Amino acid sequence: MTEKTEQSAGHPKHARVAIAQSAPVYLDKQASLAKALDLVRQAARRSAQLIAFGETWLPGYPAWLDVCPGAALWENAPAKDVFARLRNNSITVPGEEVHALGEAARTLKIAIVIGVNERVDAGPGNGTLYNSLLTISEDGRLRNHHRKLVPTYTERLVWGNGDGRGLEAVPTSVGRVGGLICWEHWMPLARMAMHNSGEHIHVAVWPTVHELHQLASRHYAFEGRCFVLAVGLMMPTADLPRELHDAVKLAAGHGQWVERGGSAVIGPDSNYIVHPVFDRDELIIADLDLTDIDRETMTLDVSGHYARPDVFRFEKKESV
Repeated sequence: MTEKTEQSAGHPKHARVAIAQSAPVYLDKQASLAKALDLVRQAARRSAQLIAFGETWLPGYPAWLDVCPGAALWENAPAKDVFARLRNNSITVPGEEVHALGEAARTLKIAIVIGVNERVDAGPGNGTLYNSLLTISEDGRLRNHHRKLVPTYTERLVWGNGDGRGLEAVPTSVGRVGGLICWEHWMPLARMAMHNSGEHIHVAVWPTVHELHQLASRHYAFEGRCFVLAVGLMMPTADLPRELHDAVKLAAGHGQWVERGGSAVIGPDSNYIVHPVFDRDELIIADLDLTDIDRETMTLDVSGHYARPDVFRFEKKESV
């Protein structure tokens, strides 16, 4: 098969993608990494060329900030203990966990997008955690490292502000892949930076992809004329930290899930290819016809006809 028949407007014609809607081993980076690698192998066995994990999947999202009353109170000793566990189980970039994921990507010829809690051990940012999104291409290279620009509300207690270095799509075997984290999808200029980079597939990571997040993900697909993998987390109520007494009460008296998934795959016309999946672990597989991008850009191209550079000027700074 020639390159001309394999490619369409600078991207492959077809892609098989996977969403790992599965809970990590909460606040245990080694066990979570082992589970992630197993899910990558499962996706590769099903011929997926890209697998996406949710927001701070490694080693878990700090949902206790919102559901455990008093967790944010000053000098809350149990909350400090939980934060210490989170910090000790966060990863450095680069580091051994990134290396292991890269080796899996290279061996299995599959690209990986994964949300992580990132720890800085030395130099500027030392002591701070970041909500980061890593993109590793199928050759095992860390292609992109994006830190969430603004942690949302209570998240600011645990994560610092990111910068503009990762606001771009990067080349993979399934075309140019980019991503944003949670409420970054309501930052118009962040979206514009991503649209200008020419995404074919966008990974939108969320805690749970509830109705409002579905709306944002579908809007992004329509606006960017790209495919969107809306990736939600699974977090059992039983995973809430034992250090927080309210977590024990919640685990005893509430439903099974704190984070319920809701992962979906959306086409560049904003229609669902895979409808939202809630309340169960699942390796979601979807086949994408990337030529749909070429069809849909006939009516809207926000970085082309609709950009109007004679009226507007857009500038992205790499860092503050």
